[in-house]
Amino acid sequence: MAQTVAVPRAEPGTPSPQEGGRGRTTALVRRERRLGYLMVAPTVIVLLFVTAFPLVYNFWNSFHNVILNQPGPHGFSGLKNYADLFTQQGFLGSLVRTLGFTAVSVAFEMVVGLGLAVLINKAFPGRGLVRAAILVPWAVPTVVSAMLWKTMFDPRSGFVDYLLGQLHLPGSNISWLTGQWTSWTAVFVADAWKNVPFIAIILLAGLQVIPDEVYEAARIDGASAWQSFRRMTLPLLKPALLVALVFRTLQAFLIFDVIYIMTGGGPGTSTETLSFLDYQAFINQFNFGYGGAIAIMLVVLSLIIAGIYVKVLRPST
Repeated sequence: MAQTVAVPRAEPGTPSPQEGGRGRTTALVRRERRLGYLMVAPTVIVLLFVTAFPLVYNFWNSFHNVILNQPGPHGFSGLKNYADLFTQQGFLGSLVRTLGFTAVSVAFEMVVGLGLAVLINKAFPGRGLVRAAILVPWAVPTVVSAMLWKTMFDPRSGFVDYLLGQLHLPGSNISWLTGQWTSWTAVFVADAWKNVPFIAIILLAGLQVIPDEVYEAARIDGASAWQSFRRMTLPLLKPALLVALVFRTLQAFLIFDVIYIMTGGGPGTSTETLSFLDYQAFINQFNFGYGGAIAIMLVVLSLIIAGIYVKVLRPST
């Protein structure tokens, strides 16, 4: 005769072992999350103080008549400073020059950086040494790099003119930093030398996480090297491309130090960018209202550029 075994019933409201384990896991996750917030809180506070205060201060200045070398109260001026941006030739000219330099430099540097990343991603003798050497230009401070290139483009003390002359190439007797287009060429070369390694390293990191099995399957299916690159490498590299594009575009759009060191915005105002114009408004003209309006426009335009990149290059899920 079979015996019936009584199974004890849990008291109403008592969690089951599965529910109890899930509850303990949830509590542990919450404690770890609170600990994470506490750990990053000091850094967040410092960053807010460093970035938020100047942003709010410039926003306030942009709506007031703040000219330090003129006596009187800093009265509310409404949108006058923003209206001056679009009615004065300096801002619009600097905006066109900044956008043109950004488009050309980023396009060139992305292509060269991608090619360089693909090259150093392959196995060859001395690859580690080559990767370390590529980082040298990026590790050099921008001011030092700009001074170096300014000296090299000098027709008396630099070697660019001498080298072009020895190779019988055009440009051997040019004062590079005294002409509009030659000045932009010198700035472009100095900027590319500094930032191509940065793009190459970011894209190399993206290439490193692409499994070799993907390319092996493509070879088995008969895909050529170009087809593999276009249909697999580029789509899988989208996250790294997005990071490189956003960072590099914003750096190029906000370029100041190379312009300041190499050309000083000249000749005339032919190499004056938005950041350099903002510097002129603050430091030379003491016009904090107009300078604040330029700074706010730089922030707005930078956010628009970043938003467009994220929208276009966001990886599909």
